[in-house]
Order: sequence, then structure tokens, then C-alpha cells
Amino acid sequence: MEIGILGGGIAGLSVALALHQQGYRPRVYERRAAPATMGAGVTLWPNAGFVLQELGLLRDIEAVGGRPVMAHRYDAAGNALGGVDIALLDRTMGYPTQTVLRRDLQAVLLKHAARAGIPVEFGHRAAAIDLDAHGKAVAHFENGVSIRPDLLIGADGRMDSVARKFVAGDNTPIYQGFVNWIGVAQGQSALVDDIAIQDFWGAGTRFGCVAIRTDLLYWAAAQARPLPGETSTSGIRKEIEDLFAGWPEPVARIIRATPAHAIRLIAVHDLEPLHTWSRANVLLIGDAAHAPLPTSGQGACQALEDAWHLARCLEGASGSLDEVFQQFTKIRSPKTTRLAEQGRIFARALFAMDPETCRIRNERAKASNPVRDVQILAEGWAQGLPMPRYAGGMPVDGVGVSSLYAPE
Repeated sequence: MEIGILGGGIAGLSVALALHQQGYRPRVYERRAAPATMGAGVTLWPNAGFVLQELGLLRDIEAVGGRPVMAHRYDAAGNALGGVDIALLDRTMGYPTQTVLRRDLQAVLLKHAARAGIPVEFGHRAAAIDLDAHGKAVAHFENGVSIRPDLLIGADGRMDSVARKFVAGDNTPIYQGFVNWIGVAQGQSALVDDIAIQDFWGAGTRFGCVAIRTDLLYWAAAQARPLPGETSTSGIRKEIEDLFAGWPEPVARIIRATPAHAIRLIAVHDLEPLHTWSRANVLLIGDAAHAPLPTSGQGACQALEDAWHLARCLEGASGSLDEVFQQFTKIRSPKTTRLAEQGRIFARALFAMDPETCRIRNERAKASNPVRDVQILAEGWAQGLPMPRYAGGMPVDGVGVSSLYAPE
């Protein structure tokens, strides 16, 4: 079976590797002219660790990533609001959490794709998908190339997915009321004291930093605001420094350690859940199918899960592609829909402007039971995966990270 994959990001490359393990020979088509270098980093939680191990990638990720042991929460004055014991979470789920720069994760995926002989065609921006006379999808690229694979996988992201437009008839990302400035900071001296995640919550503002080493980390500064128009990089670091002036260290130190040209402003969007992820022989995965907010903490993790599950669904399949698509969507849709909604709920709590709402949020976070929090996260994130103690399990009380601290 000929398989074409639109998109050479995390979802596209990981599904290519998973399908190659099953004996398929996929071909990846990436819109960019070269591997992406933008973006900051990703946290690959234990459910992603399971998939990385299954794909034979975990050792290489460990070589370039960090192993956080704790996620600390603070208010804007530096008062502790508890945290998540990541070491306990890892032991509970049986796989490690890794923090890694997005470009390093991309490099690992590309290295393994090259080793497997998987073609990755750069400079192929999809322009449209239509159906031929036999009802088979044909993908047309802006460079004049067209392809007619037996299976066309749409892994072309959230903001301008041609595959999603073909499947759903529309692709309208929804602005969720806040922006992120993201960056990578590094220095000869330590920027942070340990390999941990630090999350500072204000009123309509947030600053989070994720260590890979004590002298290398990625960060995101966020603010609730109307959708910005055209933005300039001129003065971008000064704007962030002013916004977070007076916040506790290491916030100011991290911002100062980041070159202005390495800071990127993102207006944060997500997508409404789809009732169907496929049409004809086209299947959506990753952000094209389910694009959660970064507050879910699960965007990259769910892309990796998609890859693993699709390969399992295709393994030994005797029915039609439509039956495979239905099985895959039935497995994946409930979990990804739940995580997307939790990301929205958590974002509303994080970017609340009302002082009383912020006070309740902070008090709930401070009073939370760390062991219970780990149990909730473990059961929710392990859902549908054959992980120790949690194979096929449902999250405790149907809740997740969003419900830990959000005011009622």
C-alpha cells in the first residue's frame, strides 16, 4: 500500500516511523524548504515516553533532553503554590518524562527516518486535495507535483491544514484570548538551580520555564489580550521585561539571557473537535485532527500516541481503510477531545483577571494533594495505552490537570 504523509513535524515523522515498523514504505511531504528551527521546546510526559520506547527513539531523546524531577508552582510574588512530583509520576506510569528542544526532537526523528530509508520531501506545500474519478484523493502541491497514494495522512498542523479543509470543509482556528512569547535561554553560568519546571501565575499573566540542563532551558511568557495584529520584533524583549518587572527570579534573568531575535510571539489558537477525522482515503492525525492549547501539556504527546495507535490499527487489518479509520477515531477521539477541553478550562483559570478568581485558583493549587494529583495525571494520560496498571483505563472521576486548580 502506497502511503503519503502531509507534514514533516512530530506527527508526520513519528507516524512514518511507526508505519515503517509495520513494513510499510511511507513518503513524507513537508511544506518547509528545510527542517524547522523555530519553536522552543516540548515536555514529553510518560505517555509519550512509552511511544518513544516503542519506536526505538527514547535513548536518542535522552541524549539531547533533560529529566525533570519536579514541577513547581508559584504566584507572581514568588509564594509557593505546591507542585507536581514528576519523579513520582514517572515511577507510577513506568516511563520517563523528558524535556527537549523542539529542533532537537525534530533532528532525532529525521535521523531515524533517514536510517529507515523513509523519503522526506521538503519544499512540498500542499495547495489542495480533490477526488479523482474513482473517488481517490489526489493531493496537489504548489510546486506542481500531485500524488495519489492509497492512504493519505494529513499531519499538516492546526493553522493552515489543507487536509483538514478537505475532510471537514473548513479549518478555522479559534483564538483563545492569550499570546505566548517563547524562547530558549542558555548561558555559561547556571540559569536555574535544578532540572525542574517552574510555573509562575499572575492575573492574566503567566511565566513558565522548563530546564533541560541548568544552563539550558526553554520558556514561555503569556498574557491575556485581544488578538494582536501585525507585530514587530523591535523591542520585543523590552516589552516582556516590562510586563514581568518585579516578578521573582529567575524570570528576569531568563529573559535577559535570551537574544531578542530568538524570541517569538504566538497568538494562541486551538480547533473545535471534529466528529470525523477522515474522508475517502484521507485521515487526519496530530494537530490537524485535534489541536489542544499548550495549557493541556499534551500536544506533542498526543501526536506520538496517534502514530502508535494508527500503526496498531493497520497491523494485520483485513477490512477496508474506512474500517481502520473508524477504529482509529473511536480509540483516539474521546481522549484527545477531553484533553483539548481540559486545556481550555485550565487556560481560563490561568489567565483570569479577577483577583478573587485568582485567589481561589491559587488556594486550590496550594492545598492540592500531590499524591492524588499524580494519580489523576497518570490515569488520564495513560488512557488507551498498555502501560503498567493503566491499560485502557479511564481518568479518575473523568478529570485531569484542568480540574486540579480551576475555580468552580
